[in-house]
Amino acid sequence: MTRVSPDRETVRRLRDGMAQGVLSFPLTSFHDDGSLDPNGFRAHVADRIATAPGAVFPACGTGEFFSLDEDEYRRVVTIAVEEAGGRLPVVAGVGYGWAQAARFARIAEEAGADALLVLPHYLVAAPQDGLVAQLEQLAARTRLPLIAYQRGQVAFTAASLRRVAAIPGVIGLKDGHSDLDRLQRLTLAAPDGFLFFNGAATAEIQARAYATVGVPAYSSAVHAFAPEIADAFFTALRDGDDKAVDRLLRDFYVPLVELRDRVPGYAVSLVKAAARLRGRPVGPVRAPLTDPSPTDLADLRALLSNGLDLVGAAL
Repeated sequence: MTRVSPDRETVRRLRDGMAQGVLSFPLTSFHDDGSLDPNGFRAHVADRIATAPGAVFPACGTGEFFSLDEDEYRRVVTIAVEEAGGRLPVVAGVGYGWAQAARFARIAEEAGADALLVLPHYLVAAPQDGLVAQLEQLAARTRLPLIAYQRGQVAFTAASLRRVAAIPGVIGLKDGHSDLDRLQRLTLAAPDGFLFFNGAATAEIQARAYATVGVPAYSSAVHAFAPEIADAFFTALRDGDDKAVDRLLRDFYVPLVELRDRVPGYAVSLVKAAARLRGRPVGPVRAPLTDPSPTDLADLRALLSNGLDLVGAAL
């Protein structure tokens, strides 16, 4: 019997998951004093997994990876793996320079994660050779498959993506730039079986456009607080129900983006605030992020109530 490599098996599980639901990026729960709340996180991630997402991505951008120390990271990834129980892939975030990313990768591997999402490196701009070398260095130090995340200062050319895809263990690319011309060039340059993910902020806004260049899978921050809305949108998009897609975009997602754009960091802060509005034990954000103002929180409550009404759910 031919043994299936871990990379191929992870790709298969992710591809199957992408076809059945959104990619879930759970929030990391904190107490009011800013300390980690593992019990709150366990309850939150269990609720997300119960809605059958395609995969779960703990300790990534929405999960405030950038604010976690290594012990906290270990607890978060371990809890996510325990709650997933092998039913769906667990892809943990890693980041900073490759040396620090490798430390987090070892922790994720020990915790039982299936793969890693490599968040943009810290601070500096880098040439294409350096972007490729960052992944080469990390891939040489972990057995876990890697998904590169291009966003901010990380943006691959087609030539660089061919080199990235040739690195043993690199299985995919998440895109947060929303440059469809560049993204089309990347999808055409990639080998068969290479995974692509829509990682734009509030990815539903551009989900149809991404799908036209061969990238239908997307991450959903909304799933962290309103899986009813996220799942309704995913189903409508998958089934070609343009009226339902337009209604959800017009009456919920576009206003949410407009609210998000009021303050830097609201891409996470509003998601956490919305989860709290629904009684989820996720707590506040950690500095340098800030929680929404009373005015913005009131606007969020009204928008969330309206969005839930659209899909027949309640606040």
